[in-house]
Amino acid sequence: MLAELGYLSLLLAAALSLLQGTLPWLGLRLASPTLLRCAKPLALINAILLLTALLLLASCFGQDDFTVSYVAQHANSALPLGFKLAAVWGGHEGSMLFFVFALGLWGALVALCSKRVDPLITARVLAIMGLIVGLFGLYTLIFSSPFDRQFPGPQEGRDLNPMLQDIGLIIHPPLLYLGYVGFAVNFAFAMAALHSGRLDGAVAHWSRPWALGSWVFLTAGIVLGSWWAYYELGWGGWWFWDPVENASLLPWLLGTALLHALIVCEKRGAYGHAVLLLSIFTFALSLLGTFVVRSGVLTSVHAFAVDPSRGLTLLLLLGLLLTCALTLFALRADIRAPYARFGLLSKEGLLGAAILLLCVACASVLLGTFYPMVFQSLHLGSLSVGAPYFNTIFVPLALCLMGLMTQLPRLRWQQLAAHSRLNALLPPLFGLLGGGLICLAYLEQGSFSGSWIGILANMVSLWLIASLLLPLLQPTLLRELTLNRLGSLLAHLGVAVCALGIAQVSHQSQEGGTVLSANQPYQLGAFEFRYEGREPVIGPNYTAERITLSVHKHGKEVARLTPERRHYSVRTMNMNEPGIAWGLFGDLYVVLGEKMGPDAYAMRLHYKPLVRWIWLGGLLMIAGGTLRLLARRPLLASRPVAVDTSHHRLEQEAL
Repeated sequence: MLAELGYLSLLLAAALSLLQGTLPWLGLRLASPTLLRCAKPLALINAILLLTALLLLASCFGQDDFTVSYVAQHANSALPLGFKLAAVWGGHEGSMLFFVFALGLWGALVALCSKRVDPLITARVLAIMGLIVGLFGLYTLIFSSPFDRQFPGPQEGRDLNPMLQDIGLIIHPPLLYLGYVGFAVNFAFAMAALHSGRLDGAVAHWSRPWALGSWVFLTAGIVLGSWWAYYELGWGGWWFWDPVENASLLPWLLGTALLHALIVCEKRGAYGHAVLLLSIFTFALSLLGTFVVRSGVLTSVHAFAVDPSRGLTLLLLLGLLLTCALTLFALRADIRAPYARFGLLSKEGLLGAAILLLCVACASVLLGTFYPMVFQSLHLGSLSVGAPYFNTIFVPLALCLMGLMTQLPRLRWQQLAAHSRLNALLPPLFGLLGGGLICLAYLEQGSFSGSWIGILANMVSLWLIASLLLPLLQPTLLRELTLNRLGSLLAHLGVAVCALGIAQVSHQSQEGGTVLSANQPYQLGAFEFRYEGREPVIGPNYTAERITLSVHKHGKEVARLTPERRHYSVRTMNMNEPGIAWGLFGDLYVVLGEKMGPDAYAMRLHYKPLVRWIWLGGLLMIAGGTLRLLARRPLLASRPVAVDTSHHRLEQEAL
């Protein structure tokens, strides 16, 4: 009964969403304020219905209702309750339901938080959101319903994929989807601006918090995903340039560019057309990521499904939305944004350069991700594009972008006087000089084994950190530090800290492989690894063999590691759980291999310097974005807007 109620809730939500997407346009056409006002309550009702459908699916998992096909494929009675929650969105059908729910949730938030937004803009935005929710709701009902029954149901389910049985996967997909879907609001604002012929600072002001909120969620999802890949997959890395990883990076890059373009549009009225295009393509890349995860066109450990027919339908939906958006842009792109003049070395100029670099970086990742698929589809053979390509193209662009970031906080709108330019350059140059001296000291001691690109990355990261923190030593600037500026400082500092961690772990890591036994310790750099013993472990739905290692440095024990090899009997899969000793300045990381004797095991041993700084930088970025959101409280209401809701204005809109 629960599954049928869930299906009914989803069906009603899809129908009402299409109604939400239709009535406001009729209200504009017929000059009817009543029809315009229908959009808000419909958005709220749709969100409640979609939440009900999601909770009913979760209840099916909680009751181990294996007559529901989706539950039987992704759960088991022995699966812990927390992982049953992760299984709700751990497969294709459930993840699509959560995707639609996230769309409805953002639409409801727009309805609740737009009291001081032009009501005609709000009506258009909610109408477009309703159409998107309706389209994806129908797709879920027709092609990917998680409520389908099978009779008779199996006695036991297939269990959740062991790779997904982790606390991080309970939180990671919802954060990622909320980030993906949130950019639909900016897409809707862009379409509303084009349709109304209005693009000014007020529209950018209303749109920017939604881009910032989506960016925070997407950043959190990417950070958590890389953390999961590091400690769960057992390969010792945090980013593999996997197609699905790239699919989340693409909208993040364009979303970052969109945020900065909205700032310029709001403050100075420039880059209006860039805002429109970035809003369109950021949401398009979010949908492209949804297609990649579910189509099977690209192989990935993160993929949900390998059903080309359902993937093709998603691609058609993406093509439909993108075609409509670009057609509207081509027809209405002559809307006049306020004209702004600024110098090349002004904040507007350097933000424009930063936006361009982010777009080029996004294009390079997009090309490397999808070129092999296009190459193969044209029957030209097969090729592989891996980390060397991405590192060669992406890293120099990132370093140039960080170089610009050292100057942006000190620039002023329109122009910058010559003496101010010199004062702005001095603190960063001290940071660059300090970074260079540190790297030279490493080289003289023979302990710096990285390439020149690694040295440059360290120097630029330290340069950026110095350029952000040194001005805080001035009491006047410290007293003027508002919540908004603190948020920007933390976000940019997070980029620098993350880049420093990446540079260290990429160029200073130590790695070795050996067969470790009781009488044969292994030396890795300054660390000595000793085998201490093994023990069997019985988990809720797996059995495991756990090995204990002690790690000594200069004769003193500094850590104990317990890597495991797990066997999941239902899925008949083996999984490695690495042993990790966490440290602020470096991690010791061990992956257990095959058993080579009674007390001898093949192992891969790693030392990862500053690897935790990668996620520390991510947390700083999330904190910075959150503070900037709090600084704009109440959301979308900090700037009162005088609006005309008379019939006369509606009649003008209708004409």
